[in-house]
Amino acid sequence: MAEQVSVFIENKPGRLNAITDVLREHRIDIRAMTIADHRDYGVAKLLVSDPRTAHRALIERGFAAALKPVLAVVIEDRPGGLHELLEILAEHQINVLDAYGFVGEPHRWAVWCMEVVDLAEAVRLVAARGLRVLDGDELYRL
Repeated sequence: MAEQVSVFIENKPGRLNAITDVLREHRIDIRAMTIADHRDYGVAKLLVSDPRTAHRALIERGFAAALKPVLAVVIEDRPGGLHELLEILAEHQINVLDAYGFVGEPHRWAVWCMEVVDLAEAVRLVAARGLRVLDGDELYRL
């Protein structure tokens, strides 16, 4: 299963730079990232080329970091592509807790990454409908 690195950071200049410095030192590529602001702190969620090394390195440098499994699904880059994926989850009452996406080869495909309540069931349902679920190695090589 694919994993993202979630990092709790103080909301002040230079803290995000400190995270990217750790990743640079360990030659880890960032594939996608989102940041949520919560006034005095934030949470950065990163898809990286080597999440376990990134997690360990960030912890060693004093960051509060966690590895979280994510459902990464390839969808068509067209109107309705995301809706079709979300419709599968809604039909089966699977709640999406957090999500973000990115596009590859414009107008061909996109990857939607989600934290969901029942990951194993979501994987089964999405794959059964013919959508491609990326494992970690596939996702990190993009």
